[in-house]
Amino acid sequence: MKWLDVVAEEVLADGTAALFRSAFGGEPDGVWIAPGRVNLIGEHIDYAGGLVLPFALPYATAVAVRRREDTVMRAVSTHTDESWTGELAEIGPGAPAGWSAYVAGVAWALQQHGIGGVDVAVHSSVPVGSGLSSSAALECSFALALSELFDLQVDRNVLIEASIRAENEIAGASTGGMDQNIAMSAQPGHALLLDCLDGSTRQIPLDLDASGTRLLVIDTNAPHRLVDGQYGARRKSLDTAYAELGVTTLRGLDLEQTVSRLVDDTLVSRVRHVISEIGRVEQAAELLDRGAAGSELGELMTASHVSLRDDYEVSSPELDSAVDAALRAGAHGARMTGGGFGGSAIALVPSDIVEAVVVEIDSSAARAGLPQPTFLRAEPAGSAHRFF
Repeated sequence: MKWLDVVAEEVLADGTAALFRSAFGGEPDGVWIAPGRVNLIGEHIDYAGGLVLPFALPYATAVAVRRREDTVMRAVSTHTDESWTGELAEIGPGAPAGWSAYVAGVAWALQQHGIGGVDVAVHSSVPVGSGLSSSAALECSFALALSELFDLQVDRNVLIEASIRAENEIAGASTGGMDQNIAMSAQPGHALLLDCLDGSTRQIPLDLDASGTRLLVIDTNAPHRLVDGQYGARRKSLDTAYAELGVTTLRGLDLEQTVSRLVDDTLVSRVRHVISEIGRVEQAAELLDRGAAGSELGELMTASHVSLRDDYEVSSPELDSAVDAALRAGAHGARMTGGGFGGSAIALVPSDIVEAVVVEIDSSAARAGLPQPTFLRAEPAGSAHRFF
């Protein structure tokens, strides 16, 4: 079995600063860190004005940044040999492409607030392509760095919006704002109930010890792609449903009455997922408010996966294998998490059988000829911050 160890923040920051010195010479002005995330429940409904319940992971992205006296931006990363150098004025939709779009996009979105050129080095312990929001961790750590280095005097909501714009408009990934919100707002030991309709949030205790449970993240190591049209197609189907129903949101609508007004079977399935998933998030929040992170919560997670697999059609063989194996081994519940089409799953497991669940998931993947999964420890962590 492959476990991905948590990298201590000091080690992560030191590695980032070392990359900076190697690439640019001299010392950075500081190092900023932001977490990856996993969504406990509430998938593919952030962009539908739904409710989501993510929490931050102890796996994070760090950026070492130094101000420049011009308007040039230089960026390097330990995850690729491809560096990027360009003028801030050259940044725009689709330019630059690749990983650097996520950092350049944040600078582009904050230009109106008065930023200048920077050198930035990136180092991360969040597995890329795992559906655990490595992109938002990068955006938010860099947004916070720019805000502090240029004394922008803006609150975190502005930085969240800049990070969302970077991903949507420059990188071209049509995602909602859940990932950026949790990266900027997370509290240790808590999940964040985010209302994507009005932007309000509420911290909810995620006390796993009291329920004798653990949350296990399973990176299936299957590729997941959010920019290949599949994600956008799901959003477009909801826009079509809104037009046919004459509404701007599915919040508060009766499930049966709503789907009875739709003719197209695909739209029925997509709408059924959104409305039912919003209900599951509400129920999950109520359970956690009572400190009940056991079998009832697990049942909601499994129902979420079934809906994502059958109605929203965003699962994959690797995700289904991980979920099914976890349940066979005695997990209270399991579901895919993130955008889907690969990526990661999350399982709620009694504390005393974590190892047995890991063995079954690993063995199931091997029997099916699927990639060997990697396992991560999911303990709710804190938000973006300056390390030094």
